[in-house]
Amino acid sequence: MQINNLQKEFGEFKAVNNVSMKMYEGEIFALLGHNGAGKTTTISMITGLIMPTSGSGSFHGVDLFRQMKKIRTTLGVCPQLDVLFEDLTVREHLEMYYTYKDPSKNFLMDAPQQESMNQQEEVEKWLDKLYLREYEAVYSQNLSGGTKRRLSVAIALIAGSKLILLDEPSSGMDLTSKYKLWDILKEIKKDRVIILTTHYMDEAD
Repeated sequence: MQINNLQKEFGEFKAVNNVSMKMYEGEIFALLGHNGAGKTTTISMITGLIMPTSGSGSFHGVDLFRQMKKIRTTLGVCPQLDVLFEDLTVREHLEMYYTYKDPSKNFLMDAPQQESMNQQEEVEKWLDKLYLREYEAVYSQNLSGGTKRRLSVAIALIAGSKLILLDEPSSGMDLTSKYKLWDILKEIKKDRVIILTTHYMDEAD
């Protein structure tokens, strides 16, 4: 993915000032900065939540800002604040988001890859990888903050997403959970572009 001279202005305030960067498959790109540095605004532009004031970008040759519908077929997002349904269980969230994301529409996956991706297997995989197995029947309103974050990361990764945007994914996690999350991201980065925002240098490292 490539971004050129990305800028966002709110009135006279420049939230993002001429950002240019390249991100590659198999790497985790960390956006490091304090509150107000423009990390979430940058993520919001890449996901199409807000339009940039100026700049351009592409992912696998697809225009980030003019062909967002196509980009979203392979996009996975963990927002800064968890967007979960209180009356759905962990398993139900994963099943629902798999259905919404529908690998058959993913423009970066060929037909054999799409056909080999099974909802049940995907749900089981992410329950295990994100240490959610013991919470699979628990309603999201009853989860701890750290467990909600792990569920949000699982939602971003399920169904073969290739462009993964994680906005402070480890916030609310204890140190052990953070280390586990970092190991998981390093393990699954192959064939994916992963962008991670954080306040912390050790996490970026």
